[in-house]
Amino acid sequence: MRQFSLGEQTFDETSSDFQPLLARAYELKLRPLCRCREPPVPMYIARADSQYLVKRMPLSGRDHDPACPSHEPPYEISGLGPLIGNAIQLDAATGAAVLKLDFSLSKRGSRTVAPAASTSSEIVRNEPKKLSLRAMLHYLWDVGELTEWTSLWTGKRGWGRVRSSLVNAARQMTVRGGPLSDILFVPEVFHQADKEAIAARRAVALAGAQATASGPRRLMIAVAEVKEFGAARDGEKIVVRHLPFPFMIEQRTWKRLSARYETELELWRSSDESHLILIATFGISGAGIAAIEELAMMVVNENWVPFESLHEQHLLERLSGSRRKSVKGLRFNLSREQPIVSLTLPGQRPHPAAMFIVPASADSEYEAALEAMIEARPEMTPWIWRISEGDMPALP
Repeated sequence: MRQFSLGEQTFDETSSDFQPLLARAYELKLRPLCRCREPPVPMYIARADSQYLVKRMPLSGRDHDPACPSHEPPYEISGLGPLIGNAIQLDAATGAAVLKLDFSLSKRGSRTVAPAASTSSEIVRNEPKKLSLRAMLHYLWDVGELTEWTSLWTGKRGWGRVRSSLVNAARQMTVRGGPLSDILFVPEVFHQADKEAIAARRAVALAGAQATASGPRRLMIAVAEVKEFGAARDGEKIVVRHLPFPFMIEQRTWKRLSARYETELELWRSSDESHLILIATFGISGAGIAAIEELAMMVVNENWVPFESLHEQHLLERLSGSRRKSVKGLRFNLSREQPIVSLTLPGQRPHPAAMFIVPASADSEYEAALEAMIEARPEMTPWIWRISEGDMPALP
């Protein structure tokens, strides 16, 4: 059970006045301090579904005691490690992250500004200096704590909670000199009874993507769940959930991207319980058509936890009914030819467990990189599933 300090007061999550205290602190922009260690660890307050939540500051999970629910595994064992201090620069005082992007947020005429960066932004590589579009999605998911799961949350994580987590995470990030939350669009859950109010809020949120009379057109970033794909006269239309209009994408761009994300599309189509998440830069024409410039995709399971292979999906299924917390590792800019931790069990005793899935195609370079990664984190107990050797080993 977490204990916090707010000014002169100390309280825990079971206190009857927990929510009123957080509400007042939220309005005053006060930071609660987690008492799991001395000195206490600064956190922040987020609002989600009319409730107030105490969340850890970006990349501060290692500062918490391993027994604290706010603790998270070291970022060096995922694709996040190479980005810290380069593409992601943290302000130690506020916890805000300044992000450097390798994709464009403006468009001039029929071509995006900085076409070289635009063309290569989805080529997954070990590039620490800038965030690809996929890495941006992974970072939002990670800071939003959507990579974490315990069976205690079963039935409590739907799109409404996912959206709140992403929006709150974006408020901790700055891009191109402004808050990411100003240009991030995440559709809110549609309710027929609230149709008009939702439409009004959506119009305000999308104002920044509207075409202007002259000069480069600003683009926004959308994160949404794909409902279906459909053919258009000269391209493809992507229908997303909770929106009354589709996103349009040129045929040439769609063919290139569908080939690049063949694995994600195949995994999504193979299971009715999985969700396909897109992140895209987009603008809205004078005619009101929402057109995608660049796009990346990620598949998540029924609990909205990402996975990148059928074997990883099976591992998530095995752990989904457990009350112990698991944390999914993400690739960010790393290619599939490089090892990352698949999942960690931070509460495992006597030491946290780092779970690796080694593909059947792994070569000697992959194995050497895996061994170096394990040796660099001696405080973690490795669990390795080599696909070429057969069934999943016994869980820790």
